[in-house]
Amino acid sequence: MATTKWAIDPTHSEIGFKVKHMMFTNVSGKFLTFDATIETENESFENAKINFTGAVASVNTSNADRDKHLQSADFFDAEQFPEIAFQATSFTQKSGSDYELVGDLSLHGVTKPITLAADFGGIMQDPWGNTKVAFALEGKISRKDWGLTWNSALETGGVLVSDEVRLAIELQFVKQ
Repeated sequence: MATTKWAIDPTHSEIGFKVKHMMFTNVSGKFLTFDATIETENESFENAKINFTGAVASVNTSNADRDKHLQSADFFDAEQFPEIAFQATSFTQKSGSDYELVGDLSLHGVTKPITLAADFGGIMQDPWGNTKVAFALEGKISRKDWGLTWNSALETGGVLVSDEVRLAIELQFVKQ
């Protein structure tokens, strides 16, 4: 069976996250520089080989001071750990367009398994004849699991930054 390779379309993809700030509001961010590939044996994408890398220094929350803090040793430590990586270990269809993506996330020098819900958007041809595939991924991780423990206690109780990070990822790939 022939292998099909897919490359990320970065202009139609977004690697986003949300974290509670001061226990009552969300701060959204994304990584601006990333790469991802998929290798499949069929069009269902079951058991596809999926790899992702992202540049920590490209984190963007629409606030330069906060972005610098996130890149510092308090959080991601971009100087020592410049890259986030993900390698799928399974991609399984649950029903219809609902899939489950399981893989190893490497962040801040720590590698741990994560599970993401994936919505398979389908395969389409764009107006220029390129075959595209789309996925929407969602999940939650605990930043403490990757050694991201910086925080500040609030006078009213609670902490400045929640432990839970919600991932919201939109991906579009181009058939090679």
